[in-house]
Amino acid sequence: MTEDACPISPVVDLLFSRWTTPIIWVLEHHGRLRFNELHRLLPSITPKVLTQRLRQLERDGLVVRTYHAEIPPRVEYEISDLSRTLVPVFRTLHGWSEEHLAEVAAAREAYDAVAG
Repeated sequence: MTEDACPISPVVDLLFSRWTTPIIWVLEHHGRLRFNELHRLLPSITPKVLTQRLRQLERDGLVVRTYHAEIPPRVEYEISDLSRTLVPVFRTLHGWSEEHLAEVAAAREAYDAVAG
């Protein structure tokens, strides 16, 4: 068995794959949502990809899907208790981005000016 050079790589792969973080972020901030409500809040994701990501997040235990046997049927999504444990991590990353993204932009501009 090989050892990862970075022990958090599996978590990064899980959480920061395309659309995972935005979906969890929206569900954490807006609570339980139906598919169309979630899609309205994330308009640049296609319905097909949203469906795929929601299924994967449900499989990973990060999203709870609730089916209501009504006419017409209703399905709602919310973050799981496991996802709620990630909220402090997301808040920390949000704080870091507010504090440092301007520095990143400045570093990119400086690099591009020299390299360009």
